[in-house]
Amino acid sequence: MEIGPILRALWHNKLGAMLIAVQIAVTMTVIINAIFIINERSRLMARPSGLEEANLFHLTSVGYGDDFNEQVTSDDDLNMLRQLPGVVNATAVNAIPVSGSGSSTGVRIDMDDRTANVGTAIYRVDEQVFDTLGLNFIAGEGFDVTDMRYRSSAGTTDADKVVMTEALAAILFPDLTPNEVIGETLYTDQVTALQIVGIVERLQAPWPSWENVESSVLIPEQFLDTYSLYVVRTEPGQRDQVMRAAEDLLAGSGADRVIRGVNSLEQTRSETYGADSALSSILKTVVVTLVFINSMGIVGLAVFSINKRRKQIGTRRALGASKFEILRYFLLENLLITTVGVLVGAVLTIALSIVLTTNFNMPAMAWYYAPLGALALIAIGQLAALGPSVRATTITPATATRTV
Repeated sequence: MEIGPILRALWHNKLGAMLIAVQIAVTMTVIINAIFIINERSRLMARPSGLEEANLFHLTSVGYGDDFNEQVTSDDDLNMLRQLPGVVNATAVNAIPVSGSGSSTGVRIDMDDRTANVGTAIYRVDEQVFDTLGLNFIAGEGFDVTDMRYRSSAGTTDADKVVMTEALAAILFPDLTPNEVIGETLYTDQVTALQIVGIVERLQAPWPSWENVESSVLIPEQFLDTYSLYVVRTEPGQRDQVMRAAEDLLAGSGADRVIRGVNSLEQTRSETYGADSALSSILKTVVVTLVFINSMGIVGLAVFSINKRRKQIGTRRALGASKFEILRYFLLENLLITTVGVLVGAVLTIALSIVLTTNFNMPAMAWYYAPLGALALIAIGQLAALGPSVRATTITPATATRTV
């Protein structure tokens, strides 16, 4: 085998080999962690919110003046919106899932305020919210109009019913089935008792990076603070047209208020995940750039090594070495350098992953990222060295002699 001659040759050019190995190690460290972050961001952005986003939009009504009556205005607005052609239903809520803005509370299953709370998003809604948002019940039922409560100041709610997500029910009642949870009592951090009447499959919190993003509760309550947020569900394909009609309708109703924030749910999701999307794009560019630079470094070292040893190659050919043996020699040399680089890179990759997990609230990297990344870089290194190595096989004994 050529291991001995290869090691001696690398020793005479140890600086170049070391630089390439270090370059490979750094490249592996950066690109594997970058790919992990890209995959993690993509996974988070692909999570379903629990809504029929393609057919939903929302808008905000902000009242002004001493004579503004929010409860009457809100009821009138919803009646008008529900009568618009193309509208399936409309509802009033206090927050939009995956919007970045909303309310949260702590809940528990007993009255003892020393018991640790479970953080959850809280949606104040009317009885039409389930049909409007397209929420899927897995147990129980929703609210009716008699369950609605209205208040104009902060404090404990007068509502006595609650619907929660399946994820929150699993945290609070791990030993009960969804049907068994129905009828149980839930307590908020203000020690308000709420009877659980329904469980929906999914309704994400407004904050996508929150650890409890799948935990939400819905309470039949409207907070009268001159600010009303409406969500409208349309027939498929009619969302954009209805959005314009709804804004014109409410703006021309004569109420003392302004209409703003008319957005589709898809647009809201895109804006909320804008930073994650931009980060993914930047990291993809970094990965491609580093792979290109790493490949060019390997090509450069191979070309330099071959040009420096043209006489040696010609001599080996004269002694009967085949083209395949010459090709194998230089590919094996590259493989040794690359292997050293990826071994060091694997250690650095794991170390950087630990730093990201510890300091930036990132999940732990799956075990297979490092070995798969190492195999990929070895393959890229072999492909990069293949061209120069093939050219080395074309060196003839006569050519080598003329270059002495």
